[in-house]
Amino acid sequence: MKNIFSMLLCILLFNSAFSQDKNEKVKDTSALKIIEIDEVIVVGNATIDPVFSAVSNNYAERVVQPKNVAELFESINGISTIKRGSYAMDPSFRAAQYEQLNIMYDGGTKVVNACPNRMDPITTHVTPEEVTKIEVIKGPYSVRYGATFGGIINVVTTKPGSEEFGFNGNISAGYETNGNSFVTMLGLQKATNKYDIAGNFGYRDYGSYEDGGGTEVPSSFRSTDYGIKFGYNFTDDQRIKLTWRQSFGRDVQHAGLPMDTDYDNSSILSLDYNLHIGKFIKKVTAKAYYSYVDHLMNNYDRPSFMMMEASSPVEATTVGGKLEFVLDPSNKFKLFSGLDFIHIGRDGVRNRLVKIMNGEPLPMPMEFVDKVWQDSYINDMGIFTETKWYANSTTIFTGGIRYDLVVSDIQDPEEDFAEMYDLKKRTENNVSGTVSVRKLVSDNVTLEAAYGRGVRSANMTERFINHFTIGEDPYEYIGNPGLKAEVNNQFEIGIKGKVDLKKGFNRLSYDASFYYSFFENLIVAQIDEDLIRKFNPMLEPIHPKVFRNIDDAYKTGFEIMAKLDFLDDFYFKTELAYVYTENKDYGESIPLTPPLTTRLFLGYETDKYWINGQYNIVAEQTNIAETFGETITEGWSTFDLRFGIIPIEKLTLGVAILNIFDEEYNNHLNFSYTNQEDFIRKPINDPGRNFTAFIQYKF
Repeated sequence: MKNIFSMLLCILLFNSAFSQDKNEKVKDTSALKIIEIDEVIVVGNATIDPVFSAVSNNYAERVVQPKNVAELFESINGISTIKRGSYAMDPSFRAAQYEQLNIMYDGGTKVVNACPNRMDPITTHVTPEEVTKIEVIKGPYSVRYGATFGGIINVVTTKPGSEEFGFNGNISAGYETNGNSFVTMLGLQKATNKYDIAGNFGYRDYGSYEDGGGTEVPSSFRSTDYGIKFGYNFTDDQRIKLTWRQSFGRDVQHAGLPMDTDYDNSSILSLDYNLHIGKFIKKVTAKAYYSYVDHLMNNYDRPSFMMMEASSPVEATTVGGKLEFVLDPSNKFKLFSGLDFIHIGRDGVRNRLVKIMNGEPLPMPMEFVDKVWQDSYINDMGIFTETKWYANSTTIFTGGIRYDLVVSDIQDPEEDFAEMYDLKKRTENNVSGTVSVRKLVSDNVTLEAAYGRGVRSANMTERFINHFTIGEDPYEYIGNPGLKAEVNNQFEIGIKGKVDLKKGFNRLSYDASFYYSFFENLIVAQIDEDLIRKFNPMLEPIHPKVFRNIDDAYKTGFEIMAKLDFLDDFYFKTELAYVYTENKDYGESIPLTPPLTTRLFLGYETDKYWINGQYNIVAEQTNIAETFGETITEGWSTFDLRFGIIPIEKLTLGVAILNIFDEEYNNHLNFSYTNQEDFIRKPINDPGRNFTAFIQYKF
């Protein structure tokens, strides 16, 4: 009733909507024209796109049956996914993940997971069907969107354009054979030049899939989502937009985690305001948002239930906002200046009922209550300035500086945690910055060079977790409230261009980025042999891990893409992504470093139909972090075939055969089976052959 009341209240008071934003053009337009839209971080370029950015295409035309938003990331070169099953998937980019990536919706809205095992990452709280594109800034090359360490990912959701005025909508459904899975979604909107209101509703029911060897991987889940948006244009230069979303996950199996999700409920409320003023102060934008996640996990369907019943109700609250001024002091300069704020609060416990101890049944089970988050919070207030200098018609310089005041505290610590540390409120002062130059060396070729210094204070897990198994390995982890902020000093050069061809070959497009990062105070978990495992002390490993800073670590790598358009409607594309990392203090890789990945595409595409084959080649990964529990992963290859058609106007049909040759393999970033009846501790295999179908009708 509470959720229904909230939905009706929002409909009656605000409804909701997609934003309509004006395009701005740079005054010095002899060669470069930059377009900026409020939700869009990575801006378009009339001549050539920025090198250090990537924008995905419309997933409905390229991807069939995504389980959640994280699967959409896989279409971007250099991004992999960390899988614990089919539901809890996180993106990894250039061996950066979790809070090392600044992930947001629509230019700033954030949702923080409540579960310490990340059963509920930000990718689970918005449906893929609502996403129009995913934008990436490939490193700490902007200071405008919060503290950034390894990159910025902005998930842009649908919004109406002027060609969509009136009442319209869409309905879509999908099915896949591997898991007998079904998804459906309905979207409706009414838009005028004065206001727009839109809503969507989606339902997903996924079964456990089979890997290429015919083994069923426990990974089923159900989720229900809805969203409402309302936008109002007070004048041609003034707009407000309100968005309300709720997502409900049920009976989620996590093959790579010690427990499953009973329920996961999230609510997101955001308010955006845009005001276009004049020549000097060009624009003022403001954003405020609130998100709440209520999560319950338990081991009731796991082997450990016979010895110990465990359930953990946890919650996370995120409150934030941003105020930004866009100034045009001259024809040559554009200035972005403002402040932002985010509050992250978490609390919750784990309830344990121990029935067997040291192999013997207890006459009276023993009850324990463990403090998961110890009622902790982190506040981050940031002030930033970023400027663009249009030196001439072919050269743009960008520079920015940012200051973050980070305050953290633990308000209800466990006794053993309080004995380890001198606990008190802590204040940190972080300074980050960036400088870059982009040069149009010809009409079709752009060069770019950049340096960024990204600073990230420790997250709540790294600070305050207390004897919980949260990693890929079976160790208990202990937080460290005194961790220093980790720093990424990243250098990058890139080139992007195109060549017009003749004799049946239309165009060759290419881009490449090469980067090097050295880290200061990188945060890793180290085994502490002076401490003993707290829960289940008879199990191996005996000693827990404690989060520490290390002094000497780096990474380097590249992404390369080349695409050949030929015979009008055919194309061939190849993508390569590689990253090498080293933790010199330990003489091993940094954890969760993906192997060399190559993708080959051959396709035929017209306005009415398209077909493409995708060949994925992933190399063996021998550069591993043994202290993290990683093992060498064999190389593998798969082949996918996709076909889509628009048989009549507004109707889209898509089918695909994924992993056609039923390859049995696992991604290097997959977690290992944990607390499962029929599995030893080894990495989770990915799905075997899968037939999928997708249909969408717009009206």
